[in-house]
Amino acid sequence: MTDAVRFVLARLRTDIVDGSLDAAGMDRALGALDQAVERQLARSLQYSLRPVINATGVILHTNLGRAPLSSAALAHVTEAAQAYSNLEFNLERGERGQRDVHVDRLFQRLLADHPGGEANSSSPAVSTIVVNNNAAAVLLALNTLAERGEVIVSRGELVEIGGSFRIPDVMAKSNGILREVGTTNRTRIADYEAAITEKTKALLRVHRSNFEISGFTEQPSLQELVELSRRREIPLVEDQGSGALLDLRSAGVKGESGVLDSLREGVDIVLYSGDKMLGGPQAGMLSGRADLVARMRSNSLFRALRVDKLTYAALEATLLAYVKKDYDSIPTLRMIHLSKEEIEKRAAALASQITRPELEIKIVDGNSVIGGGAAPSAVLPTKLLSVACQGVSADEFAAQLRETGIPVIARVEDSRVLIDLRTVFPEQMEALVCGLGRVGRTPTLSS
Repeated sequence: MTDAVRFVLARLRTDIVDGSLDAAGMDRALGALDQAVERQLARSLQYSLRPVINATGVILHTNLGRAPLSSAALAHVTEAAQAYSNLEFNLERGERGQRDVHVDRLFQRLLADHPGGEANSSSPAVSTIVVNNNAAAVLLALNTLAERGEVIVSRGELVEIGGSFRIPDVMAKSNGILREVGTTNRTRIADYEAAITEKTKALLRVHRSNFEISGFTEQPSLQELVELSRRREIPLVEDQGSGALLDLRSAGVKGESGVLDSLREGVDIVLYSGDKMLGGPQAGMLSGRADLVARMRSNSLFRALRVDKLTYAALEATLLAYVKKDYDSIPTLRMIHLSKEEIEKRAAALASQITRPELEIKIVDGNSVIGGGAAPSAVLPTKLLSVACQGVSADEFAAQLRETGIPVIARVEDSRVLIDLRTVFPEQMEALVCGLGRVGRTPTLSS
């Protein structure tokens, strides 16, 4: 209790010093002092990692945990967590097994349609291993294939991903030697070929996950890179990032190649995330030639980067939904396929439940985005709830939404709060209505 009182008083002093409270505001704040202390005390006893309502319309919001898991995935995680499991135990032979078999069998089914056909012997044509994220997949692949050797990559693909992690830095940690070719906007297949030496161990293609280059540009096709890698007998590695297992053009997502597309073209190793377009847990997958994947599995880095039983459980359930073609059970895919008309109906139903006269609510056109470093140019038409509160700025209104029972994360544009229901789960609608019904009424001292 003492710490809560001290925190609230310190916040009040700060507000006084920086001039954010006038005399009337001071009176209201002092009158709400008891409630502010109670709220702060309650916060101090809560979990720091909390569920929130994502009302931004960004489906794979990196700051909000990217892909939400399906009910089946959550149930399988609980199952695996509450008891012992056969994570690394072969039940048929009664001896130690490998943890990656639980998902590799499903990846083989999903990625079987590729050059070379399906498994034709004891070794499958395509194999998959799992590490803790896609940056780890890049690290493991390049360390295995190109340690102390050169990796050729276009200058236009040396991207920086979230948290200021840069592809050249990840490559340096792999002990591979970066060999840049071309220019930022134009790289030709001849640039790759001219750079090949006896030190070249891999060709790398990197997905421009969070930006586009337009105008006077040129980039070799995947087919050209495959032909060059085959002719010079150098593995081609593609850092695809988003990891789509479905063709999403019907939902308006264009220009985003999938894992199977790359394997069909003849890419040797495809690297991708589990918590992006695949719609599963955070993980990094390495799929491709079984002989190369076997080398990566035997690399000591694989043990350092491997994932636990909970990740395998969530990933297995997600992949099983793909095998069953139960795509609607995967929240990411369901949100992507939501129509503008469906969202408008939900928006109208929500707006009808808010009767506060000081709130002005309009339903307006807008766009949702995929986010998470996937499909940077794709926009999904949507309907937005545009909300303004009399006497409260949009920034303050959004801040108060973040302080409700289940924090609501919304967008602020043109002095209005925008709410996109594409990314709000139906079971969260009641909490959202409750939050909209409370904000703007009671001053707060702590945030």
